[in-house]
Amino acid sequence: MNTSTDERIETGRLARLLALNLDPEPREALEQHYGMVWNTQELKRDFTVIRFCAPFVVVRRRSDRVRGSLEFQHEPRFYFNWIEGPPE
Repeated sequence: MNTSTDERIETGRLARLLALNLDPEPREALEQHYGMVWNTQELKRDFTVIRFCAPFVVVRRRSDRVRGSLEFQHEPRFYFNWIEGPPE
């Protein structure tokens, strides 16, 4: 990637981080919009965390070892928007 691409990615990541945390949603609203939602204990039960880069977390699902990503909001801390892949 070149510098301008890196800057656009970082700008997008920061914009999403702000959007999620300026007006965090209750679990019920997140479930309606994204489907499955996990709190921290549920995340630890269902996934192995590979890396964080707020508001994203790269994980491996424990049930089948599939790698993917989730988004998260800070307070209340909920993880959501599971996206599978890419494989390693």
